[in-house]
Amino acid sequence: MQEIETRENRLGSAPLGRLMVSLALPSVAAQLINILYNIVDRIYIGHIAGYGDIALTGVGVTFPIIMLISAFSAFAGMGGAPLASIELGRKDYDRAEQILGNSAGLILFFSVVLTLFFSVFKTPILYAFGASDVTIPYASGYIGIYLAGTIFVQAALGLNTFISGQGAAGTAMLSVIIGAVLNICLDPVFIFVLGLGVKGAAIATVISQAVSAAWVLKFLTSEKSVICLKRKNIALKAEHIKKIGALGVSPFIMQSTESLVSITLNTGLQKYGGDLYVGTMAILSSVMQFIGIPSQGITQGVQPIISYNYGAGNKDRVKGTFLRLVITTFTTMFILGGIAVFCPKLYAGIFTSNEELAKLTAQVMPVYFLGYMFFGIQTACQNTFVALGQAKVSVFIALLRKVILLIPLAIILPKFMGVMGIYRAEPIADFISVTTAGTLFAITFKKILRKMDKSGKIGEDRKEM
Repeated sequence: MQEIETRENRLGSAPLGRLMVSLALPSVAAQLINILYNIVDRIYIGHIAGYGDIALTGVGVTFPIIMLISAFSAFAGMGGAPLASIELGRKDYDRAEQILGNSAGLILFFSVVLTLFFSVFKTPILYAFGASDVTIPYASGYIGIYLAGTIFVQAALGLNTFISGQGAAGTAMLSVIIGAVLNICLDPVFIFVLGLGVKGAAIATVISQAVSAAWVLKFLTSEKSVICLKRKNIALKAEHIKKIGALGVSPFIMQSTESLVSITLNTGLQKYGGDLYVGTMAILSSVMQFIGIPSQGITQGVQPIISYNYGAGNKDRVKGTFLRLVITTFTTMFILGGIAVFCPKLYAGIFTSNEELAKLTAQVMPVYFLGYMFFGIQTACQNTFVALGQAKVSVFIALLRKVILLIPLAIILPKFMGVMGIYRAEPIADFISVTTAGTLFAITFKKILRKMDKSGKIGEDRKEM
């Protein structure tokens, strides 16, 4: 019990720099390892002798479905975890546990609905997402097995945020490491040794996510957790669902619109280029995940500090945490994005042994990632809005880049520029979105800090959530 109290209290008292590092590093490691679930699959699949390039393209078409599944877990987990952290700052443990239970209930509901829907309509959906008669067998074979593990994916991703949200970043990291290491070990066995190809990759992923989910549930139902997952709290209540939804809609939009973007880009590339161009997007999306994951891990690790101290009314710690956060995320994404712009062959060669695909990918990658180098600013602002319970503005920022800017640009530009217009849509949307997000955050953050000056403590004021 003393260990639990110490872990919670340090969110409000430990030196900021040291605290941020202790929470961010495990979270970054967890995010990087978690992304290996999909990236390692693609690396192995892309190197299958004889048909790796076609199989990789087919699996790339399934990316929108995978992102949608992750988006619903983010809705429940990232919508609930900051609220639970704020309640911990207020010392309201019962309410925090109710939020945890309702998030778990949402995950169960989403898992059933998503599994049934995509299993029934997967073939027409995959064709709509950019599959061709050549790639559909690989896309269908992979996603058909992956869907069987939807409940494990949802639980592992969604509920793990409640572990990091109480300051137990090391434990949250272990939950991801266990599954990812198992996936890396099982992939070559199922793909090559047993000769199952893309289906083997999907089987390895499902098994790994199941083990990771079991680890998360074990911790959240144990005495080691500050807040515990209890059966009585799983029954959904409108009071909690409304607040979880208000805050969860922002990360949901961020991830689900990634799926919509992927659909738009894949169908456009298929129309103006063909399977080879769709194959480049499978690689580009994997590289984008890799570049963005460190910053997402940092923000997820640091988010509990902002939420906890916002709930406790500690203005200086909220402000100091954000300033350190935005500097770190900007620097990280600028460096990793710069590698994609100036050394694209370094990334392209990892995913395929097909020289034609690797060459084309290296040609378009500098254009595609030019604006993403600066995206660390938006990442910090977006996640801080979520941590502070600012639902409306975080939703707008989430919609701006992808729905308002990127998708229309990806549809309009190729009419005048050909297939390259699709790749150029990304940096244009990134530059406008980052500038807008930074400006809005500067204005809104000042208002929040002034409000904290007047009230001294947020206390029972929950209207902003």
